[in-house]
Amino acid sequence: MCNRSRDGGLCWVETTIVPRLDGDGRPVEYLAICTDVSEKVLAERQVAWLARLPEESPTPVMRLSRSAKVLYANQAAAQLLMDLRQVHFEWLNNTWPVKIARALEMGDNDEFELKSGERYYHFQLAPICAEDYVNVYVHDITERRVAERRLSYQARHDALTGLVNRTEFEQMLDRVIEDVQAGDRQGLLLYLDLDQFKVVNDTCGHVAGDELLRQLAAELSRHVRGNDVLARLGGDEFAVLLRNCPLNVGLEIGEKLRAAVTEFQFVWDNRSFRVGVSIGAVVVDAQSEGRDEVMAAADVACYAAKDGGRNRLHLYQLEDDDAARKRTEMHWAGRIPQALADDRFVLMAQAVAPLRAASSQPGHYEVLLRMLDEDGEMIPPGAFIPAAERYDLMPSIDHWVIQQVFQVLEQVRSQGLNLSHWRFAINLCGPSLGNQALIELISREIERLELPEGQLSFEITETAAISNLTEAVGFIQQLKHLGCQVALDDFGSGLSSFAYLKNLPVDYLKIDGAFVRDMLNDPIDAAMVEAINRIGHVMHIRTIAEFVETKAVRQRLAEMGVDFGQGFAIAKPRSLNELLEQASLCECDVNASHCSG
Repeated sequence: MCNRSRDGGLCWVETTIVPRLDGDGRPVEYLAICTDVSEKVLAERQVAWLARLPEESPTPVMRLSRSAKVLYANQAAAQLLMDLRQVHFEWLNNTWPVKIARALEMGDNDEFELKSGERYYHFQLAPICAEDYVNVYVHDITERRVAERRLSYQARHDALTGLVNRTEFEQMLDRVIEDVQAGDRQGLLLYLDLDQFKVVNDTCGHVAGDELLRQLAAELSRHVRGNDVLARLGGDEFAVLLRNCPLNVGLEIGEKLRAAVTEFQFVWDNRSFRVGVSIGAVVVDAQSEGRDEVMAAADVACYAAKDGGRNRLHLYQLEDDDAARKRTEMHWAGRIPQALADDRFVLMAQAVAPLRAASSQPGHYEVLLRMLDEDGEMIPPGAFIPAAERYDLMPSIDHWVIQQVFQVLEQVRSQGLNLSHWRFAINLCGPSLGNQALIELISREIERLELPEGQLSFEITETAAISNLTEAVGFIQQLKHLGCQVALDDFGSGLSSFAYLKNLPVDYLKIDGAFVRDMLNDPIDAAMVEAINRIGHVMHIRTIAEFVETKAVRQRLAEMGVDFGQGFAIAKPRSLNELLEQASLCECDVNASHCSG
């Protein structure tokens, strides 16, 4: 019976009613004995529902004996078995019973997948060992497999062009190197970097640039062999991996690719464009050390192709001067960021002192940069600066140097030292000239430390200044507004020095040391030094001679009226930390002509 309980809910009770009879056998009252069987009723209903579930389910459910005889199959399972018999008859007769028997013997669920036609099925065998049969549940996983294949394809291919991407290409290159080292024939790697691609992007936008890359990818695909791999590495860079390819054949293919790109005409919005391509080629043979070395060599060769005039193919040769220089730069390009992270740069200081004893003009220190290798050995700037400039690492270095100089000035002030003895000149690279974050850093620190005017000066090379005159003038004016002074470094090395000088509001001219070093023996060098000094003074700009290496040169510069000198005859570079340690005992005044730095 279904009763309603006191709390309003329904409950199932099993009820026995017993009558009590009188002497005549007539019932005079009834006694009811009730037992709550709600859980039992619900369980029975659940069992009944589960019994109907396999039959109604669209998922195949079946029960098979040890010999694979069908003991039960719902409608979906019956249809699946019919389909499998048409395609996998031998498998059902031979392999199917073996899998069932193994599941029963092991006593554990067994799972496997089966592809039938265009569909994928996942089978789960649940053994009922006491009855010697298995229940089989089958799930159609076709959509999941298709999605997985799609994701796998997307992970290995470039979304824009459909070509193999960098990750997949590098894995293929690894396998080719292994095969070659195991005795397979040599291959060739071609590294392609488009020339003038930026013109299309800047003129017509990135949509046009993307379309150009798609069309070029299709064009390049027509000129490679069936077993070769064409990949887009990123941006406007492509690569071709030529398997089992003699050198002469590979170079022919490279030239065909170069010609195909050069002759390709791209039309966008009624405008026509042509681009070129620089190709670096490197042989992949038994001597190839690994993927990174091969890719680096290809990059070196491509760089040499660009350096040689662009739109050409260059084969990597170990003895190439260009290749050797590029390898060195790439080596340093990897070490410089790590040195910054490990704090392995050191600041040196070299005095810039007045050349005349009676001069009242204050001297200063030029801040110089050195790098320590992993063993703590000092590395001169000529070893790593070219790489830092080529790989656009100098702005980060400039930022680090400026921060360190402000820390030194803060230490000078905290030790109660005389700030006038600690005036610094800091070198800036060309890309730093438009860096507003750098200006904000300088402004913030000058205000925080309350530095007087003239405490800092910044040195900018003549080449960097004239390469972007408008930007350089604006940057110089911002520095001067902050109370900083500016020196034009290596003056005289440019082709139009005097023509540009009147447009640059600088405080110092640093005469290129190439003129100073041999001025006593070369009258032309001496005339150049004298001319620069005279022009500077006419424009009320103080002059500094670099590379003052002998007392005789120093004396001659003083006679000419050059204001300041810098070089070994005046002071050698010394560690800033060392100078600070000695300052507590005796401050060294760089105003003095006898200053040792």
